[in-house]
Amino acid sequence: MPFVPARIDTHPEAGFVAERPRFLQPAEVADVLNVTVSQVYTLMRSGQLPAVKIGKRGVWRVSVEALEAYIVELEREARARRGA
Repeated sequence: MPFVPARIDTHPEAGFVAERPRFLQPAEVADVLNVTVSQVYTLMRSGQLPAVKIGKRGVWRVSVEALEAYIVELEREARARRGA
């Protein structure tokens, strides 16, 4: 598997460049979703939130793209329930 560097986001109005991580730890995902880390692991195990094991110790990570897609799907489902 090839190495994929973190994406770089530029903020011209602020005059600096910030690195955006490609993968997030389950605790970081929990913060974004405002849920517990245990709930994040449940989402990962169920396949609702795609995740990968990385490294020899097999630590779990969620790609930023997978998290963004999951949030978009949650928003779509909420709109469908409201009839929008």
